Amino acid sequence: MKEHIQQVLEIEKKAAEMQEKAKREAQEIPVKAEQEAQAMIAKAIADAQEEARKMISAAQSADAGDVAADIASQNTEFEANAKKNFDKAVAFVLDRVIGKA
Repeated sequence: MKEHIQQVLEIEKKAAEMQEKAKREAQEIPVKAEQEAQAMIAKAIADAQEEARKMISAAQSADAGDVAADIASQNTEFEANAKKNFDKAVAFVLDRVIGKA
């Protein structure tokens, strides 16, 4: 009978230990979940920032190309106007030199 009581006490002790372990693990679950959530949020933010940097860089490159094209177009137009005005200026100077003006 004493052995049975000893076995029951041992089983109760193991059950109590298992219950305590389960309580500790249950208390750790929200903490681990919070840590994992924070890590996921941090990664999502970092990924979003990197994607934003890439988009800004691409937009700036596109804008730089557009600006360069605009400048080239303006230069071509300026050169055409300069040639037209140069021809008028030469004609004017020749007329002055010859005495027509």
